Amino acid sequence: MVSVDRPYLEGSVAVRDGRRLSFAEYGPRDGQPIVWMHGTPGGRRQIPLEARVFAAEHGVRIIGIDRPGVGTSTPYLYADVLEWTEDLTLLLDVLGVGTFGMIGLSGGGPYVLAAGAAMPERIHGLGVLGGVAPTRGPEAAEGGIIRLAVSCAPVLSVARVPAGFLLAQMFWILRPFGGTALGLYAAVQPAGDKTLLGRPEFKAMFLDDLNNGARRQMSAPLSDLVLFARDWGFALSDVRVPVSWWHGDADHIVPFAHGQHCVDRLPDATMTVIHGESHLGGLGIASEVISTLTGLGVRRDTVAGS
Repeated sequence: MVSVDRPYLEGSVAVRDGRRLSFAEYGPRDGQPIVWMHGTPGGRRQIPLEARVFAAEHGVRIIGIDRPGVGTSTPYLYADVLEWTEDLTLLLDVLGVGTFGMIGLSGGGPYVLAAGAAMPERIHGLGVLGGVAPTRGPEAAEGGIIRLAVSCAPVLSVARVPAGFLLAQMFWILRPFGGTALGLYAAVQPAGDKTLLGRPEFKAMFLDDLNNGARRQMSAPLSDLVLFARDWGFALSDVRVPVSWWHGDADHIVPFAHGQHCVDRLPDATMTVIHGESHLGGLGIASEVISTLTGLGVRRDTVAGS
């Protein structure tokens, strides 16, 4: 098994209403900041080892953030995805981050887009890897597995906390067999994800992230599903920062058409097709994604000194 180094810095920050959000940092503290939002499920350490090495070698400061209900982040259900940006602002202020880029995988995509709508003066650019599309309103995308969340949202809204606790307890019991379970999951995935999950460094990263994020609680993925089934609190047309979107053309979780649907409605967005890859394909090109974002430089309309 490949060894996984601990983050350079790891902890939690007080946000609104006495709650806390936990985070992990990789790369130099004086590097160009990139906020990395994990998928659903996932946590602050769901950052490819390739990305961590790239950060150390190229002066990039990667900050992974746990959403409420995973790791040591206080369980909480936002009114909508946009509300999350109020906590993000507080966390980044404490960490001394002014302007930054953001990357979101799958369920992290809506959170990244929300930041682009709420705080464009601080964001150089966004990278979305197979991101979830809206399910409500005029910008809703049709079809896909995410429609199941829309149907189950009323039940999940009530049961998410106790169900998350039970999931965490079940995970803790099965923890010694995590490698076997991940292998069984990979065996029934499409070729792209099966290949990626078969790589020792990715298997090690996923297991390390789950072991550190899910051992206390696991309501975050259920809260994600509830929020994705609601109006997000902003329109795609409100995202006034450059968006680079990567999507596997064989994605079986979030259809490629959903990614193109979003790109067509974002004011400044480009689509890069990851040919032959499925849902996790974006993790396999982490260096390319980070390089693209850092290459954008500081936006001309960014507030001086921020």
